[in-house]
Amino acid sequence: MADLVRYFGTATGRVQGVGFRMFVQQNAMELGITGWVKNMSDGTVTMELQGPQAAIDRLEAIIREGNYFIKVQSFGLEVRDVVAMEQRFEIHY
Repeated sequence: MADLVRYFGTATGRVQGVGFRMFVQQNAMELGITGWVKNMSDGTVTMELQGPQAAIDRLEAIIREGNYFIKVQSFGLEVRDVVAMEQRFEIHY
C-alpha cells in the first residue's frame, strides 16, 4: 500500500449529461485505479482516485483532455488518505 496515493478531485465544465462519469470509470479501471465518481447538484463532478501516482497522472491527463462531448474547464486534485482494501471504481448516485 506504500506505493498507493489517493486524491479528491473536482471537475467543472461540460461534465454532466455527456457520459463523463462512465468515461472516468472506464479509464480508471483500465489504469487499475479504484475510487468513485459522482455528479453534484451544482453541475460539477467530484471523485476520489486511488492508485499508483503514474496511473493517477495519466488519468488526470485523460480527464483534462476530455473528448468530443466532454469539455473540462477545470480539474483540481487534493491529497486524501489511502483507503485500505478498496477494490473497485464505482459511480455514486
